[in-house]
Amino acid sequence: MSHSGFLVRTALLDPSRKVVAHEVDWQRAGAAPADALLPLLNAALHDEEKGWLMADGHLVVPLAPSALAALADTPLPPRGMTIAVGADTLDGADGAALADDLRRRGYGLALRDADGQTINPALFAHATQLQLDGATPELPVRLKRVIQQRRAGARIALCNIGEWAHYETCAKAGLDVYTQKLLRAAAPAQAARGLNPAQAVILQLMDLVTRNADIRDIEAVLKRDPAISYKLFRYINSVGFGLGSEIHSIRHAVTMLGYSTLYRWLALLLATASASDYAAPLMKTAIIRGRFAELLGVTLLPKNEAENLFVAGMFSVLDRLLGQPMEEVLTQIPLSEALCEALLSRTGIYGPFLALAESCEQADGASAALADALFLSADQVNRAHLAALAWAQNLKL
Repeated sequence: MSHSGFLVRTALLDPSRKVVAHEVDWQRAGAAPADALLPLLNAALHDEEKGWLMADGHLVVPLAPSALAALADTPLPPRGMTIAVGADTLDGADGAALADDLRRRGYGLALRDADGQTINPALFAHATQLQLDGATPELPVRLKRVIQQRRAGARIALCNIGEWAHYETCAKAGLDVYTQKLLRAAAPAQAARGLNPAQAVILQLMDLVTRNADIRDIEAVLKRDPAISYKLFRYINSVGFGLGSEIHSIRHAVTMLGYSTLYRWLALLLATASASDYAAPLMKTAIIRGRFAELLGVTLLPKNEAENLFVAGMFSVLDRLLGQPMEEVLTQIPLSEALCEALLSRTGIYGPFLALAESCEQADGASAALADALFLSADQVNRAHLAALAWAQNLKL
């Protein structure tokens, strides 16, 4: 299953700003065989004992019609997958038959570059998602045609939306949006500004943990906000550490996990405590990015350094979550110089790992060069990427 392709991941947002799926594809067309995607997903997201590792997560998987036959051999559940196919590749009766077969087997069907004027009308009876280019000047006309012909319940999803204000326009029209370009967009004017009270408490806890403070001091701070304790222990227990029992107290957490691991969970809690209207997609990105960076570093760095990679990934979106420049954010958070270097310039010991994780969120990312600099293969990067996606999906957010 060796190949030179790198995966790219894109979240799909519904009108309520909820991440409802992730599309995974090859970063650059032709970088890997078209039929290599399914074997990689099978190997990374299915376990013989546990089954589907994505919990209730959903993937959008682009495939060529010639690769659809391989779905019969995959153990991945149809309920967790939407197959995206170029609308112009399903011409005629054979194309309609393929679409009908996918739906009868329980897969969702997304038609890429859908246009009610140019594609086989019979396909609209099978499509569960219709994808359109949100940047095309012909969008209003194409939208009107697609809306008129889509089946009841079919979602319309736009790509190439690059501003949050444009996303809001789409949301008001009931359209889904792929976030690839939105991740690069500046925070909206109405986004949260600065730390909220819960985040201030979490920062105090992080400072205490950094200083290896007495557990009683940490417990005293946690008692001021029971909701923080509840969320912290729910996150820790949701992924499972094989501890034999659930953690319900900070004393138990420190005893079983140690201060450094507790710090990473507080980092996650800080990001998820954002009051921003746009927190959900940014938070999901941060969690996957943090775990991804950590997994990239586990074979190259000591355990505590790899855990710092998780923190770097989690904090890499704090500027947008808080509506402040990263330089200003870092004046409020007790971080090491190495972490600050990674967050400000993607340099130092952690920066290259964070840059690689971020590159796998963009179709034009430089993943190959960044991985080569870290002596990581495409297969190592892709498996870490999918493992991070599954891990994040299993958190009880």
